[in-house]
Amino acid sequence: QVQVAESGGGLVQPGGSLRLSCEASGNIFRLVAMGWYRQAPGKERELVARVDSGGGSYYADSVKGRFTILRDYAENTKYLQMNTLKPEDSAVYYCNVLAYLSAHPGSHSEFWGQGTLVTVSE
Repeated sequence: QVQVAESGGGLVQPGGSLRLSCEASGNIFRLVAMGWYRQAPGKERELVARVDSGGGSYYADSVKGRFTILRDYAENTKYLQMNTLKPEDSAVYYCNVLAYLSAHPGSHSEFWGQGTLVTVSE
């Protein structure tokens, strides 16, 4: 099986920091890309940040300069470091993993975590 497990969410005051963790386990041959999405109640799910194994990265304008993805490919783990948090950052955060299951070019698949809740409030 392949499983993506997330943790690190919780309640934090505005201006505070949190670090979210996502670990991909199971029969993964090679990690290609990792990303974080979030969805607040009544709003559309949005891409927050994404990095790939070639060094490319993307950050939404709303989080640039505040959020950073940290990677540990050897352990198939990624972290989302969130600083200077704002109430509008409150959402369920999901990690997304693109990986190859074998050396075959057509073996890539996409996996999602279960989500972790981040609440930014006094």
